This record gives sequence, C-alpha cells and structure tokens, in this order.
Amino acid sequence: MEELLELLKDIKEDVDFENEKALVDDHILDSLDILQIISDISDEVDIVIAAAYVKPENFNSAEALWKMIQELQD
Repeated sequence: MEELLELLKDIKEDVDFENEKALVDDHILDSLDILQIISDISDEVDIVIAAAYVKPENFNSAEALWKMIQELQD
C-alpha cells in the first residue's frame, strides 16, 4: 500500500490520498490522471488493468485502488 501511495503522490502531490474517498466523484482526478495511474500500476506491479476495471468506484480512493490491485494479482 505504501508503494501505491507514493505512486499516487507522484501524480498529484497536493492530494491527501490516505484520507480522500471521492477522488473521481469530486473531480480531484481527471481522465489523464487515471490513465497515468493505470500505466504506473501496470509498470510497477506488472499487472494489466482491463477496461472492465476502469470504473469510478475503483479509483475513488487509495483503498479502492489497492483492493482492485489485490484482486488482479490473485
């Protein structure tokens, strides 16, 4: 999870990813940010995030992203 938080902070350093629960819903992340997150996660964790997983609820918080990564790794 720490690696994910660092990755997210590299993309948007002014966001409190540990506490924010509505990253997409509150328009904190835009589509370009999400594409960057997908690319960085794919590179760092060596997983493919299929289009079916690219939905707001998977990107609204660091916890949701972490849960998605865990599912994809299994």
